[in-house]
Amino acid sequence: MSLPAPGRQSLSLSTRIKRTSQAKPNQSPFLFSPFSPNLEDPSQPSISHHADDRFCCRLHVNIAPGTTGTMGCGMSTEEKEGKARNEEIENQLKRDKMMQRNEIKMLLLGAGESGKSTILKQMKLIHEGGYSRDERESFKEIIFSNTVQSMRVILEAMESLELPLEDQRMEYHVQTIFMQPAQIEGDVLPPEVGSAIEALWKDRGVQECFKRSREYQLNDSARYYFDNIARIAAPDYMPNDQDVLRSRVKTTGITETTFIIGDLTYRMFDVGGQRSERKKWIHCFENVTTILFLVAISEYDQLLFEDETVNRMQEALTLFDSICNSRWFIKTSIILFLNKIDRFKEKLPVSPMKNYFPDYEGGDDYAAACDYILNRFVSLNQHETKQIYTHFTCATDTTQIRFVMAAVNDIIIQENLRLCGLI
Repeated sequence: MSLPAPGRQSLSLSTRIKRTSQAKPNQSPFLFSPFSPNLEDPSQPSISHHADDRFCCRLHVNIAPGTTGTMGCGMSTEEKEGKARNEEIENQLKRDKMMQRNEIKMLLLGAGESGKSTILKQMKLIHEGGYSRDERESFKEIIFSNTVQSMRVILEAMESLELPLEDQRMEYHVQTIFMQPAQIEGDVLPPEVGSAIEALWKDRGVQECFKRSREYQLNDSARYYFDNIARIAAPDYMPNDQDVLRSRVKTTGITETTFIIGDLTYRMFDVGGQRSERKKWIHCFENVTTILFLVAISEYDQLLFEDETVNRMQEALTLFDSICNSRWFIKTSIILFLNKIDRFKEKLPVSPMKNYFPDYEGGDDYAAACDYILNRFVSLNQHETKQIYTHFTCATDTTQIRFVMAAVNDIIIQENLRLCGLI
């Protein structure tokens, strides 16, 4: 049996193929072909080229027991099993694709201490029923440590800024604070520590140093914990939602939180905001649905923790520029949270923005300052088709974040419909 092929080629099927023409002197009539793994192995189908350029085929067929030797007339058991496996794989791929349509991968980005971890805590409060008693217990040591370390930072700053205590009898309490370890352990804050913080917080020298906190690195939660020290130091203390939201632990590596809103499953990734952490993640999230970028606008007059020669707002602008215009995120929607508006409003009258951004002309007007910062960020977008969705937020305000995240959910749904070509 032979099958014709175009031109001078012919295809011959048999158990053995004989030479059909004379080879040229010193040349084998059959040449090695890449289509044949091993011309010497009769168990392998083989294709070879004849020396006179005619295309020939030598096929050795092994008939397995229980199968037919008729080609094209039926399927072997192995073929049927292979087809079933292929269909199973295709069906699984279809199911995975359907699940991906309902899965939102959201990447939380922003400079250090911009509020990313606070947003994750809010998602747990809003969508996962909040924190259990055991989980709240686990925050005690963090809150105790944050409170004591914040007072230590102020006392150290008083020395460098040459600000004395108003009441020198407070020196005993100063020594109590300096004697504490960096990490406070235990279910109850030692009474003498609570008393020391309460007394020192009332000292005018400490208060004056606190007003100059932009000149050193102090947690935003310091005043909140100092104001609530009597409750925090009580023997029966149990952290409430605000205590948990304001607790601060530096994020290292990548933290994932999963929650459900309606028909959508959110996978939210929080990554370290300090410079040393950023290089670890940018290439890992090319396929995220949305980027939620946070900026602490209250830090317009502060310097970086890791580099005290760089303004924090300038650092946030540089980071946003690199993310917004990154080749990894060309098709990724970006939602911009201009965060910590409560602290921002308090600072404007006492720390003029013009001192740090000379082109700003709005004085201490809150609305003008907000517009200025918003325009500074949005103007960095170099893609005409990319839209930046913006919100002014206070990440510790659960009611506001609940409302804002509902709006974010609507934005994401609209973006998904647009990408699917449904709108």
